[in-house]
Amino acid sequence: MSGPARQDALVPPHPEHPTAHKSNLEEYEREGDVRLPFLLSYREVKLLGIAGVGFFLDAYDLFIINPVATMLQYRLYGGHSLPPGLEGFIKAGANIGSVIGQFAFGYSADYFGRKAVYGKELMLIIFATIGTLCDPTGALSPSGALIWLGVWRIILGIGIGGDHPMSASVATDRANLRRRGTLLSYIFANQGWGSFVGSLATIIVLLCYKHTMEVDGKTSKVDGVWRILVGMSLIPAFGTLYQRLTLPESTRFTEARKGNAPIADEESIEELKKKANADPGVSEKSVDSPAHSDGTQTPPSETESPAEDEHATAARKAAALADAKKNHFREFFHYFSEWRHLKILLGTCGCWFLLDIAFYGINLNQNVVLQQIGFDGSDGSPWHRLFKIGIGNLIVTALGFVPGYYATILTIEKLGRKWIQIQGFLMAALFLGILAGKFHTLSTASFVVCFAFLQFFFNFGANTTTYCYPAEVFPTRFRASAHGMSAACGKAGAIISALAFNSLSKKIGTPHVLWIFFGCCVAGAVLTLLLPEVRDRDPDIIYAEEQREYERAHRAQ
Repeated sequence: MSGPARQDALVPPHPEHPTAHKSNLEEYEREGDVRLPFLLSYREVKLLGIAGVGFFLDAYDLFIINPVATMLQYRLYGGHSLPPGLEGFIKAGANIGSVIGQFAFGYSADYFGRKAVYGKELMLIIFATIGTLCDPTGALSPSGALIWLGVWRIILGIGIGGDHPMSASVATDRANLRRRGTLLSYIFANQGWGSFVGSLATIIVLLCYKHTMEVDGKTSKVDGVWRILVGMSLIPAFGTLYQRLTLPESTRFTEARKGNAPIADEESIEELKKKANADPGVSEKSVDSPAHSDGTQTPPSETESPAEDEHATAARKAAALADAKKNHFREFFHYFSEWRHLKILLGTCGCWFLLDIAFYGINLNQNVVLQQIGFDGSDGSPWHRLFKIGIGNLIVTALGFVPGYYATILTIEKLGRKWIQIQGFLMAALFLGILAGKFHTLSTASFVVCFAFLQFFFNFGANTTTYCYPAEVFPTRFRASAHGMSAACGKAGAIISALAFNSLSKKIGTPHVLWIFFGCCVAGAVLTLLLPEVRDRDPDIIYAEEQREYERAHRAQ
């Protein structure tokens, strides 16, 4: 059935349902709004601040664990390497927790509602960060201190993972169709800033401790450095917690929870017009008073007393909510039992999985890159080594991370998600191939240039669009669950890469591992062909059209 899959298709005329066309909504959203897509309104900036913190913390945590692990070498093992198993545990802990959080929070957001769940993941992040700071490195054995850190990082990962489907759904539910991809890209770009701020904070805190560690020779004081770096993440977390906990439910999600009751096409479009411009800063409440067919409100005295009307309305809402929850699991599996929907889910999950094998394989093991450019901190005093690693990380982040995100922001509504994702995969494969083929012969300058372009096309490419796709392609009823599943597949790829990179590098060599990443990127470009272009595409209208076609076919039998 190709009709519902096409966004610009006309719904077949039917005596009970007037004809509707996608462009009606598009024209409404575009009229009177001539701003460029990347110029956000006040309410969009406010939503960006609320939702972007999770991605800032995600990248900040991903970056900070590498220098923290190095600092713990000096605090716990006198400068010697951490035990490989425990080092892998603390580095992979957050990703392991993320898989749990993405599944759990994604499904909960669709089942219980965004408002009921949003903010709880940030509370978990705060709780786990405080637990990490309380690591009794002086009271426990070195192994015990690392196990403590790893366990709390798993809990931290559950909160960070939960933020992916939550923030993506909350933002998409309120986004203007014309700027939806731009808003999501802005939110995701906080990952770049998280990495940048993490590297900058490391340098600043180390400078503050230079006299203590370098002059006084108190290397053990590095224990304070890593605790400060970890604790700094509490500032943005506490800063947005209240806003998340008090964010009202969006009109779009409220309407989506009403289930599959038949709605006239014109009424559906009018509702979607309101949802497209819903203000996240204003509470969105429905009017409970009964209305005549001409739109005028019926006074309570003509129907029933205010108290009875309030109780009846509350009972109806409770019954509708219970029915929606009861049917959600069944409807979710029914929706994805159709190949046209399942192939899209396989596409979003598979592309994210393949991307994260390459992306995290590179970024969780930047010591290989830093060694090639001479910033691995292989000589000098402990403070000098740590400081040199911090400078190297800052260079890597500034060269590739941040520019790539903003290239996507500026072009996503023009080029489209599918084109950006395919070219990003292919260009990343190109530079991975160059690095793999010339790994031992490239000059330092050439290596830096190739690596910077690799990071650029990761972020002006699949690293951003794999986040945007599941938020934009699935209808509101199943959006958070599908996004959580896709993100969890991505983290599974990250875990595999983090655990296998070092052992594979020793067995077959780093160039051969880079060739594996090359293959993942090529496969990701091919798998992207399963996905439709989602620019100016409203999945709720498509889902409504599919439901109406199903009802008409059912009645015709």
